[in-house]
Amino acid sequence: MDTQKVKLEAKNTEQKLLFVTGIGTEVGKTVCSAVLTKYFNADYWKPVQSGDLDFSDTAKIKNWVGEHTICHPETYRFQLAASPHQSAKEEGITIDLNEFKLPETQNNLLVEGAGGLMVPLNDKDFIIDLIEKLNIPVALVVRNYLGCINHTLLSILALQQKKSKLKYLILNGDFPQDTERAICNHIQPETKIIRIPDLENITKESIESIVQQLEKIE
Repeated sequence: MDTQKVKLEAKNTEQKLLFVTGIGTEVGKTVCSAVLTKYFNADYWKPVQSGDLDFSDTAKIKNWVGEHTICHPETYRFQLAASPHQSAKEEGITIDLNEFKLPETQNNLLVEGAGGLMVPLNDKDFIIDLIEKLNIPVALVVRNYLGCINHTLLSILALQQKKSKLKYLILNGDFPQDTERAICNHIQPETKIIRIPDLENITKESIESIVQQLEKIE
């Protein structure tokens, strides 16, 4: 068999690992995670769930992507809907960064963080430290609101300081041209842009529709 063809096939079957984070809370990380989980036919893992245990992000992924989706159990689950370090303290627990280990799987794996990069896990570690420990590429979810340019560029700078690879910048929803330009002018050439439209109703069908509309993602 041709050597170049063998290398190409190996590249195509390479496992994709991705950490989805956001520039803040309520920017649509879980919706975007559902889209990418479906697109890449990936497993899903939420390392920390704070609050909403009856309809957790893992449950949403199952609901929006399909019951067949492999969702690995959270390392920590807390009742209080708050910052993980606060939720943990309420239950007399201290989150230990060393407890986080990527699930063992041969499938593609999508990991969803909590809030933004500087959300504290304990008194010294943040979500960005978890990303550094796991050492996997990042997809940064951005939503348009007053202040989003500042929050996005600060997030990009923080990732650069940690030498974490920003694989994708996800523009979730509609953006004014000036806002989009101000953001996209400051990403590295190797960072790919993914555009995900607004969803009025989030259902399995609407997630599937967006997946079908996405341009090819590598």
